[in-house]
Amino acid sequence: MPKRILTGTVTGDQNEQTVTVSVERRFTHPVLKKTIRKSKKYRAHDQENQFKVGDKVRIQECAPISKTKRWEVVTDAS
Repeated sequence: MPKRILTGTVTGDQNEQTVTVSVERRFTHPVLKKTIRKSKKYRAHDQENQFKVGDKVRIQECAPISKTKRWEVVTDAS
């Protein structure tokens, strides 16, 4: 099964080897036919602590690394 890859913005980098990434998705409301923006935060593994708040990154699904981390940072999305 292929791993999902998402693009988002780093919103937190306080923890060691971990970044919080906010991923926004847009979709059309089924009844109102209006475009809606929803965001979700993911905790991702950042091995070298190289990403800072505001960076655009791509994250990929991986095996569980800790209680909350199920994603890893793949590359810079710029």
